[in-house]
Amino acid sequence: MKKFVPAKKYMNLCFALAKKACGRTSPNPLVGAVIVKNNTIIGQGYHTKAGAPHAEIEALTQAGKSARGAVLYVNIEPCCHYGKTPPCTEMIIRAGIGKVVIAMQDPNPLVSGNGIKQLQEAGISVEQGLLKAQARKLNEVFIKYITKKRPFVVLKTAISLDGRIATFTGDSKWITGEKARNYAHTLRSYYDAVLVGIGTVLKDDPLLNYRGRIKNITQPVRVIVDSSAKIPIECSLLKTTKKIRTIIAVTKYAVASKLKKLTNAGAEVLLTESHNDRVNLDDLLNKLGSMGITSVLVEGGGELNASFINNDLVDKLLIFIAPKIIGGARAVSFVQGKGSAKLSDCYLCEQPKLKRFGQDVLLETYPLKAARGTS
Repeated sequence: MKKFVPAKKYMNLCFALAKKACGRTSPNPLVGAVIVKNNTIIGQGYHTKAGAPHAEIEALTQAGKSARGAVLYVNIEPCCHYGKTPPCTEMIIRAGIGKVVIAMQDPNPLVSGNGIKQLQEAGISVEQGLLKAQARKLNEVFIKYITKKRPFVVLKTAISLDGRIATFTGDSKWITGEKARNYAHTLRSYYDAVLVGIGTVLKDDPLLNYRGRIKNITQPVRVIVDSSAKIPIECSLLKTTKKIRTIIAVTKYAVASKLKKLTNAGAEVLLTESHNDRVNLDDLLNKLGSMGITSVLVEGGGELNASFINNDLVDKLLIFIAPKIIGGARAVSFVQGKGSAKLSDCYLCEQPKLKRFGQDVLLETYPLKAARGTS
């Protein structure tokens, strides 16, 4: 029987605390902190939202004077620069913390290693790397954005056992059951933006908002890929622009008079480069990143999904699978386009993780981008 390591228990608690703020901390990372003295937790906290006190400060406040000589566990390196809040390293040093256990180094160039250095120079023992893989997964969005200045892209879809998102008539409501749909809806609260193509807007007239139970959630930005600005002025999206930020990504093929109508309706028109008469998705992601959008949840149809996949723009795939077989050559596949001519050229993914939602299964996987084109 393996001996349980208390340090891992405390770090896992940091992860659990950090996750409480999913969808609220952008562009900051998810952070949880735990202070331990004599094998007793004397303080804990998490970063609740951007601009609010950091996790370490919440934990130190709770611990008070007892923090002197204690061990601080935190899932990412404490910050050492002035932003909306003062540096956490200064407060940790003042509190007299004796040791800091960090899961991962902060990839932010303003911090990266400097926070650790400040703590060590103050005589504080620093241990790093505990449950590092889990820490990186927790903050996969932050890591991608802070290092690449581009949003983390999640492609989410719901399919039948034979990989279809709709019948040959276009009927798609509903492929999955209520539990899976509720969770899929909750995902909108986790990411900065929800992105669809104009085909989805014309077919479903969606709102693309979060309507769940979680309070104090900032509605995700709605991004519509619409190269020639076909979006109807009377659609639900344009009727709600005062409440929810809405971006229409267009190209030079959009008519100026229509763009003016979209602007008057409260939408933001984003002119992008074109590729094969369509929005250049690579350019779109660069522009969204420059606007401070750290993550994008793609809820597109088969053609848009194919464009993201074929251009290696997907960072993560979330695929809900229902125990149904739709059948038919004309039924809609969740990835359309030309497809691979040979199996050796297929799009490869990591071994997926599975989770049950009633009768449905959620498959979570990541692309093996470096392995494309290998057998």
